[in-house]
Amino acid sequence: MEQVVALLSGYFWPTLMNTFENSLSFAQALDGADPLRSFRDEFHFPQHDGGPVVYLTGNSLGLQPRAAAAALKQELDDWARFGVEGHFQAQHPWVSYHEELAGNTARLVGAKEEEVVVMNQLTSNLHFLLVSFFRPDGKRKKILCEQRPFPSDTYAFASQIAFHGGDPETDLVEVKARAGEHVLRTEDILAKIEELGDELALVCFGGVNFYTGQVFDMAAITNAAHAVGAIAGFDLAHAAGNVRLKLHDWDADFACWCSYKYLNSGPGSVAGAFIHERHLNKGLPLFAGWWGHDKKERFKMEPTFKPMPTAEAWQVSNAPVFSMAVHRVALEQFDRAGMERLREKSEQLTGYLAFLIDAVAKETNTNLEVITPSDPAERGCQLSVFAHGKGRDLFDALTKRGVIADWREPNVIRMAPVPMYNSFEDVYRFGVILKELLA
Repeated sequence: MEQVVALLSGYFWPTLMNTFENSLSFAQALDGADPLRSFRDEFHFPQHDGGPVVYLTGNSLGLQPRAAAAALKQELDDWARFGVEGHFQAQHPWVSYHEELAGNTARLVGAKEEEVVVMNQLTSNLHFLLVSFFRPDGKRKKILCEQRPFPSDTYAFASQIAFHGGDPETDLVEVKARAGEHVLRTEDILAKIEELGDELALVCFGGVNFYTGQVFDMAAITNAAHAVGAIAGFDLAHAAGNVRLKLHDWDADFACWCSYKYLNSGPGSVAGAFIHERHLNKGLPLFAGWWGHDKKERFKMEPTFKPMPTAEAWQVSNAPVFSMAVHRVALEQFDRAGMERLREKSEQLTGYLAFLIDAVAKETNTNLEVITPSDPAERGCQLSVFAHGKGRDLFDALTKRGVIADWREPNVIRMAPVPMYNSFEDVYRFGVILKELLA
């Protein structure tokens, strides 16, 4: 125990998986040595029976940063004080508000500042990007995605195919898991890309699958798509703020993400988009709007659209300042914490959760099947569990005991210990409650 604590105190997370202990003292020792532990105090936790809940659903909605209220009040006060002149005189002028978020966003997703823009919501951004990047031509008209992506992606892909006169039944193709398996093998994804070849217009995967929690090899998928002449894009709803991203270096063509899950920016908050620099200012078709027009000439109100030379060209409307105010707080927290340190802690925190689930399953003789990959490199924070013979009853019982997890039909409980604010003691408390319910 002392050796573990000494290592952690040196800002180095050793591989602890083989030395985990199912004890409160062990969990508290890890928390005491955690260099990120102070971030927990920057968030509001819902309460249950006089204490904080065990909040394991940051993959659905992140907790509220305590600084969010003051950030929002600042914009409300500036609106009251300046009225319309707040666009230029507010502490954070509204006319350029989105520009101030570009640096933090670029660092978060591994991009250049000119390649990212904060705007709209996730599926809106996906549609706007598909306008530019899904260009079916002759036999090259298929979209490839993973088996069971988030339904909104399926709806977007199918509607875009239909809009272009195609048939979603044949032109939307899913890579399916092998019989008896829950997650996809990278070699099967790459083989499917090669098989479709010149029929493939677009490959668009979730960076992390919402149901299984599997992290896909985005670099390999991008390379394979480009090798057959297809575009590669990603929905990073469950990846942004969860796993390390290097969108520019991976050569992805585009990506989009939300900010209300791991990015802790509030329900329905503003989203983000990435367009690789090689596509910028190249005359790609896009749906034009006022805020995508060259900002130097925007207020001339001229009738001909002149796109910005950056990802901002894809904007159609001005900044939703109130949601951006909260998002600013969250992005600044990620800058202070650093994705490298967050990811290092995440691997251990999720590993500890997997260890406890396995221990409880053995002690209670319960079939708890974790369908998320066991390799930390192939998963983020989330673990998805089939509780065979228990299912929804177990989930409801956990909720009554103050464990806030997540249920997804038909039969999976999703749990995500988030390194920004979750502790090892949170995970230990979950293990205790789980054992009591199953015993």
